[in-house]
Amino acid sequence: MTKILFAINTLGRAGAEKSLIEICKRLNPDEYDVSLYVVAGQGELVSDLPDWVKLINTQYDNSTVLDAAGKKRLKKSVFKKMFVNGSVWKNFFYLCSNGVRMLFHGGIRPDKLLWKVLSDASAIPDEEYDLAVAFIEGGAAYFVRDHVKARKKAAFIHIDYNLAGYTRKLDRECYLDFDRVFAVSGEVRNSFLAAYPELEDKTDVLHNIVDAQAVMENSEEDCDFGPDGVFRILTVNRLDSQKALNYSIDACKILKDSGLEFVWIVLGDGSRRRKLEKRVKKLGLTDVFLMPGSVKNPYPYMRKADIYVHASRFEGKSIAIREAQILGKPILVSDCNGNREQVIDRVDGLKCELSSEAIANSIKELLSDEDLRQKLGTAAGKKHKDTSGELSKLLSLTE
Repeated sequence: MTKILFAINTLGRAGAEKSLIEICKRLNPDEYDVSLYVVAGQGELVSDLPDWVKLINTQYDNSTVLDAAGKKRLKKSVFKKMFVNGSVWKNFFYLCSNGVRMLFHGGIRPDKLLWKVLSDASAIPDEEYDLAVAFIEGGAAYFVRDHVKARKKAAFIHIDYNLAGYTRKLDRECYLDFDRVFAVSGEVRNSFLAAYPELEDKTDVLHNIVDAQAVMENSEEDCDFGPDGVFRILTVNRLDSQKALNYSIDACKILKDSGLEFVWIVLGDGSRRRKLEKRVKKLGLTDVFLMPGSVKNPYPYMRKADIYVHASRFEGKSIAIREAQILGKPILVSDCNGNREQVIDRVDGLKCELSSEAIANSIKELLSDEDLRQKLGTAAGKKHKDTSGELSKLLSLTE
């Protein structure tokens, strides 16, 4: 039986994590002995793992990593782990040199800086695997490169490598030691190769695997999406700086002041919740811009939405956009890396610059033109491709 180990930083409700769960579901337990290590040891999606996947963490917290309480638990756990095996002292020079570099390039990013410490504080598995997969950047990549014994090693890149704040120095050039690197889109691949040009022959595109049938079936559940007779706008993403929801909130203010009757729901959680909620309250939008948090099944909201809006600073390849396309929704995205590859302007969605005025104007256009919404939604629904063959790219490494 082929032994595979996956490693990921956390297992919260986000795109890369959902993609990993979907891959695990498609691995036949009669053929593959699958294990998983979560570097930070936290995340609620652990309950979605197939029962044949072995979680090798000796301690695990199944709470979310996105809301305030979950982040508090995570910070406490990270602080404790920093001193396991003397990890913080072993990495003292690494922390200092990269911390100084970050200070001169926009500020220290603890979420990037501490992954090496957490990786070195991890329990080292005794087993040897046929394939070890670092399913996300940072801690998982360091853990697989430095601490896992495997015949083959692969790494996934889910985000614009440069814009996300990664560098070769921060990563200690770990990707040079992987047998294959998989980027989730062509733009992600190009961004990664700008930093690692010598890995062009080893870097492939492996698109996120989405279960279209499950999306459609789960969308049939009921949900409360505001009163009838008003337009319904939906966004599904984390509440962090990358997702740039401040622009969407200001666009919401423009729309409300124009007299448009609508409700805009944002499903997700994250570090900027309090700031965003204050902004919503200050602008008098608490009745129209709603942030109920992360939900296990966002698809009924997608089914009921008149339009789906995804206005972010940059992306890898958004699973939420793919899911909205499966459900035939007209989509508005910001014109940025990642989004450009998923939406063709005025063919299966609209693109706009990342500004509150541009977002508001594009939403107005969509909501005032039913024929345009129908045209874009129909094209989006036809765009989804079967991604089941993507998994063979990864499994070929075990042959």
